[in-house]
Amino acid sequence: MLKKLPKTIEQVSTTLKQNAYRSVVFDFDGTISLIRQGWREIMIPMMVEILSETKTAETDTELETLVADYVDHLTGKQTIYQMIQLCEEIAKRGGKAKEPLEYKQQFNTLLNNHIKNRIQGLESDALTADDLMVIGTRNLLENLQSRGLVLYLASGTDEAFVRQEAELLGVTPYFEDRIFGAQEQYQSFSKAQVIQNILKTHAINGAELLGFGDGYVEIENVKAVGGTTIGVASDEVNREQLNLWKRERLISVGADIIVPHYTEQEALISHLCD
Repeated sequence: MLKKLPKTIEQVSTTLKQNAYRSVVFDFDGTISLIRQGWREIMIPMMVEILSETKTAETDTELETLVADYVDHLTGKQTIYQMIQLCEEIAKRGGKAKEPLEYKQQFNTLLNNHIKNRIQGLESDALTADDLMVIGTRNLLENLQSRGLVLYLASGTDEAFVRQEAELLGVTPYFEDRIFGAQEQYQSFSKAQVIQNILKTHAINGAELLGFGDGYVEIENVKAVGGTTIGVASDEVNREQLNLWKRERLISVGADIIVPHYTEQEALISHLCD
């Protein structure tokens, strides 16, 4: 029987049942890691500036609304898809787009400059890993692992960056070799493919899968196979608060439960599994 939840945990689904979960798939940025906090505030202005160079009649405000919409809708997929959409928007306005990879490299340069002090802080121990993770992440991972669940990490960020940052945060042992990210041949990777691999490898059905994420894609993909989804409405600046914008978006794509962080992770996992 499902137990009463603390106020920080919001059950959205009215049909949620306890289950014998066997595997868990996590998004990375905003779900576990806060290293890349601020990426959206870098990507959107970059794209607005590029689109304004087409001499479109649209104002910067109108372009910002347009860009924010498709950036948010594609969040969770590989970054290259946002750049492909940018190229399509340039072409619609009569401009000549570069290759999507060039725009992705431009974005990565800007973002890497933005986060370099965080990376250096972790490397030098000036920052602790817990300073740059969603609150309660380590306890959550330990709880799930101790119950025998197999944990997967699937991110739209380049896999090399994900592996480096997971190592810096000290979470690699929970996932071992089950860390997946964007590939140069982008068609060879998607979160949906990772999920299908989980189901096949462990001979499980979708109802035995849990998913944690703060974006559209991972919630949609887990729901598509019949899994249970935890929408992480994390405020990446004020870490103890609920991000209402994320909450609304996650509910709109079918998140079963909403949490702002994992402070009450023991109650959450007990609610789902015991």
